[in-house]
Amino acid sequence: MRTFPWLACLIALAGCQGNCSAPAEPAPAAPKPVQPPVASAAPDLPTRRAAPARLVAIGDVHGDLQATRAALRAAGAIDDKDHWSGGALVVVQVGDQIDRGDDDRAVLDLFDRLTEEAAAAGGASISLLGNHEVMNVQLDLRYPTAASLKGFADLPGLRLDHPKLAELPDAAKARGAAFMPGGPYALRLAKRDVVAMVGDTVFVHGGVLPKHVAYGLGRMNRELHTWMAGNSPAPGDKITGEDGPLWSRRYSAAPDASDCKVLEEVLKTMQASRMVVGHTVQRGGISPACDGKVWRIDVGMSRYYKGTPEVLEIAGSTVRAITSAK
Repeated sequence: MRTFPWLACLIALAGCQGNCSAPAEPAPAAPKPVQPPVASAAPDLPTRRAAPARLVAIGDVHGDLQATRAALRAAGAIDDKDHWSGGALVVVQVGDQIDRGDDDRAVLDLFDRLTEEAAAAGGASISLLGNHEVMNVQLDLRYPTAASLKGFADLPGLRLDHPKLAELPDAAKARGAAFMPGGPYALRLAKRDVVAMVGDTVFVHGGVLPKHVAYGLGRMNRELHTWMAGNSPAPGDKITGEDGPLWSRRYSAAPDASDCKVLEEVLKTMQASRMVVGHTVQRGGISPACDGKVWRIDVGMSRYYKGTPEVLEIAGSTVRAITSAK
């Protein structure tokens, strides 16, 4: 007997007597939760300034106005009246503008003025903090000369009777009042960073180690700013200690293969090609190490060290030293 599929369906429905329903479709499987990707925290780095056509770095000048002028002129940054003439040039001075020389106030004032003039001309004059700037804010005044102490005596509004100054000799109280947290020169230093990045170059007074990157270089800058402005307690040893970025000599003394490996790790993390450091006098002049991944630019150009002014020029991939007679 021939069976028609449609007839079988009718018979089946009749047998249900109106109480049947179509078999339920299986419920769709619940979607699996999407796991967000595990992202490692990006390092807290300083804001990177775009690379200019020409970039010049200047090492420690230690209160010597004559050497400072010579270095700035070798860089093509100032004219014969000490005004900015560099146009779009970017100059980075890596700290230790003060102590050991007689012209501390004049040197600080010159660099602060050039910061404004350079910005107005489309360039930049960037002054970083060195260990000696920080020491002065800490009221560690072992290294100013007698003449440089007197240079701050005529600043108006200094609180010479402040309790923090009680242990300083009278001759040092004006300088102490100028540099203690919240003082007029400390407020100016509070605008300066520990570490700066321009193009693919990292600038710092001593040296950046992996633990500094892990702590946060932007965080270090911010913590020093607020302390110098008088708005927070003194930062800890991670910043101001002997192996902090202001004091480390790991790359500036005599780096070996292990030091160079550490440097490579830091540069890779910071996406940089080289580091420029001061802090340790190079008696033979500006010198590279670690296959050009670090350039050491403290040439002892101040009268105290009797060196010759020299600056580092970075133009594209070309890096060279420029020497100037005082």
